[in-house]
Amino acid sequence: MGTAALPIEKHFVPPAALPWWPASADGGFAKGSIDLGGLEVRQITTFDKVWSTTQGGQDGVGSTFFKPSPVPAGFSVLGHYAQPNNRPLFGHVLVARDTSGTGALLAAPVDYKLVWSSPDGAGHFWLPASPDGYKAVGAVVTATSDKPSADEVRCVRADFTDACETEESVLSSDKDSFSAATLRPAVRGIDARGVHAGTFLAQSSATPANASTLACLKNNSASYTSSMPDLAQVNSLLAAYAPHVYLHPNEPYLPSSVTWFFENGALLHQNGSQTPTPVAADGSNLPQGGGNDGGYWLDLPVDSKQREKVKKGDLAGAKVYVQAKPMLGGTVTDLAVWIFYPFNGPARAKVGLLTIPLGEIGEHVGDWEHVTLRVSNFSGELLRMYFSQHSAGTWVEASQLEYLGGDGGNRPVAYASLHGHAMYPKAGLVLQGDARLGVGIRNDSARGSRLDTGAAGRCEVVSAEYLGVAEPPWLGFEREWGPREEYDIGREINRVARILPRSARERLAKLVEKVLVGDGPTGPKMHGNWRNDEREA
Repeated sequence: MGTAALPIEKHFVPPAALPWWPASADGGFAKGSIDLGGLEVRQITTFDKVWSTTQGGQDGVGSTFFKPSPVPAGFSVLGHYAQPNNRPLFGHVLVARDTSGTGALLAAPVDYKLVWSSPDGAGHFWLPASPDGYKAVGAVVTATSDKPSADEVRCVRADFTDACETEESVLSSDKDSFSAATLRPAVRGIDARGVHAGTFLAQSSATPANASTLACLKNNSASYTSSMPDLAQVNSLLAAYAPHVYLHPNEPYLPSSVTWFFENGALLHQNGSQTPTPVAADGSNLPQGGGNDGGYWLDLPVDSKQREKVKKGDLAGAKVYVQAKPMLGGTVTDLAVWIFYPFNGPARAKVGLLTIPLGEIGEHVGDWEHVTLRVSNFSGELLRMYFSQHSAGTWVEASQLEYLGGDGGNRPVAYASLHGHAMYPKAGLVLQGDARLGVGIRNDSARGSRLDTGAAGRCEVVSAEYLGVAEPPWLGFEREWGPREEYDIGREINRVARILPRSARERLAKLVEKVLVGDGPTGPKMHGNWRNDEREA
């Protein structure tokens, strides 16, 4: 009986071919190369396998290590590529050439240090030793014990590099404490210049190393956003990749547009005043800036019937709001797709086989959730998608996303959890808490109503700082989109979970404190990812 093929043995192919992006008179988006200020880099996505193992690694199916091939004439390899075997081959490394006219931005390593040799003798891992004033960018793998050629890779002048950190574990071995992990810039945000090179770090007890041993690249161009998409291209990217969001079949609290929320009686409260003010349809009477100082907040209408109507949202007229921003030194575009829900429903806990509604715990007015599409500025290809999940979230590679199928093209699917609206890449139950003890806050998702975020007229680009896009007034409201809810958690738990033993109730109360209690709901600009990279769980 033959051995089943590993996922990595197939290249990931998106469901549909990449579209042609609109031409830009002076932009460099999707042109295949990016100028980092005298160092031109290109993205290589085809590889020759050097060594693989089916032991260890993610899901226990091992990892594979590659060298980029073919490499365009005149360009130099900076490091090799590594990937776990549990997903189709999908990744890139950057290759570089010096276009500064000095010929001094790249240099051959002075030596290589052997990090580890595999037990089968077919894989040998090396770290380049860089000349003074230069930094190595990635590890090298060879199939023989012979030291790599000085021409195998190039080191990069230190001022064109930035600090990096490990991102994903690729392989670890008890033998000599060997490990390999992918790298990313340590500082990531709109203004950060660090560039993801696609390389990896190798280390062992014999050759200790850390992320500071190697470096990422740095975009030194005076116009580091020159390869970002223009507004027409941003809209084309959204047409190609805007996700389909499935709401739970039992979800009563649906999304709406911000305008609908305002037009249906949302009120602006001011600290110290007993008389709230109706919010203008465009939010133009909302106070701007100032941070979340507690001076103002929004709330539902006073009339009970209207409150209940607004809580339920308006799925048919819902809109999504997009922020386009440079990331990884302007080599990728992040499209943060924000969804507004007028109301966040109550939480539910799972204790053993029991599901326990937690009364009013978890309820709040004004719930902002988002997913983020990360797109390559070399090609316009979707690289990965981020799913916000309460205070953090997770990135999922494009090869691992679920797609709608049929004529849905390359538009991925996301699932919003029941009541809390946290975003997940797959349907099912996710527990926040201690799964081993069977105690947690439930996040249930399934295919119910579908929010097509790419439907005509639904998707609005509200912020693209690098393009000077005019932002709507409501986006500048930095206070809370609902009153801060305060609960007597112990009393509420005792009321709704009185059938549980006292020790179980106390554990549940501590979990609620940890998971559900925090700052009130604020708008998109007050979230850390507005100017920085996404926060991972």
